[in-house]
Amino acid sequence: MSGIPPYATTGQRAWYYGFRVICGLIFFFLIAPIMVIIPLSFNAQDFFTFTPEMLAFDPAGYSTKHYEDFFTNSDWQLALRNSLKIAPVATLLSVSLGTLAAIGLSQSHVPFRRGIMAILISPMIVPLIISATGMYFFYSNPYIPTPFGKIELPFTLTGTYLGVVLAHAALGIPFVIITVTATLVGFDNSLTRASANMGAGPVTTFFRVQMPLILPGVVSGGLFAFITSFDEVVVVLFVGSAGQKTLPWQMFTGLREQISPTILAVATILIAVSIVLLFVVEMLRRRSERLRGMSPS
Repeated sequence: MSGIPPYATTGQRAWYYGFRVICGLIFFFLIAPIMVIIPLSFNAQDFFTFTPEMLAFDPAGYSTKHYEDFFTNSDWQLALRNSLKIAPVATLLSVSLGTLAAIGLSQSHVPFRRGIMAILISPMIVPLIISATGMYFFYSNPYIPTPFGKIELPFTLTGTYLGVVLAHAALGIPFVIITVTATLVGFDNSLTRASANMGAGPVTTFFRVQMPLILPGVVSGGLFAFITSFDEVVVVLFVGSAGQKTLPWQMFTGLREQISPTILAVATILIAVSIVLLFVVEMLRRRSERLRGMSPS
């Protein structure tokens, strides 16, 4: 069924179809580089280009050897284990701190809310190389500022799992704050007052009243924080060491030093994981809108 009313003018019809053509071209421009990677990951040769056998759709030109190399190579498996160690912990910290910050900033009596919000989401705005440089110098000589001067800590965070986790958590917190804040826009504060009038404490009110309603926003923010940590390479190059080499770091090394086609197989796996996570985020968004009585469209 056409979406154009029968009384539409020629200009309106041209815009209707032209707009869809423009959107299609933009979509193709964004997706085409990603889609090229997938068939190349099955290349039977150690090349980053399509071979004549692949272009002829000859089965001999396709192979899963790059995937086998990823699952059997010790360097790739070490990087995968590091990513699976760092990303969940960083996500947990991001969700915990970001959710508390979003709930606090949603209160109208908090002074300088806009300024505090701008500072908390600044890691999304500041170029990543600047954030990585700042983290490197701070983690090399960490200190606690006090009114009487700074207290230097007797240890450094560079080259440690803790340092990488904290750095990734700092990058993930803004995503959690934004998604949870958006969920809190439609939250009815009278529910918390009713809970308090019935004798529930702040902790009980949060877990029994607020949390079930803002859970889609919390989970969505957590997924974005996980993707940010799992895909991040710049900060870990500054803060981490060879012992904390993550999957993106290993991919960067493969491009710069080894020129390993296994990168294409890893990229394909990451694309599949990202699609699944984005699908989950979209389902949570629709559930959140239904809970707030809004139309998913």
